[in-house]
Amino acid sequence: QVQLLESGGGLVQAGDSLRLSCAASGRTFSNYAMGWFRQAPGKEREFVIAINWSGTNTYYHDSVKGRFTISRDAAKNTVYLQMNSLKPEDTAVYYCAASRTEDSDYVPVLRIMYNIWGQGTQVTVSS
Repeated sequence: QVQLLESGGGLVQAGDSLRLSCAASGRTFSNYAMGWFRQAPGKEREFVIAINWSGTNTYYHDSVKGRFTISRDAAKNTVYLQMNSLKPEDTAVYYCAASRTEDSDYVPVLRIMYNIWGQGTQVTVSS
């Protein structure tokens, strides 16, 4: 079983950048597609971005296209979320999630497709 630990959250100003990390432990996560979700106060947890297990395909929510990128480092068992041009509406708890799959091209976007979750890291963007 893979365990996930997010880090890198914090308080930034609008327009700043931040990079979140999600370290996987327990076993290799090479057969796991990885995603980031976020949950703002009083709102549902929503999909942000995801990457297939081979690192060749990504999928973005429209609200973060052109600003956020996802990448993974197999040697470090880590997936990254690079967030640029941050906006106050990006404020949320960000969760890393893993979805085991045998399909190397698979990029899951629905929350139900993920069965392993991290504890979350807070990102606050001030205006």
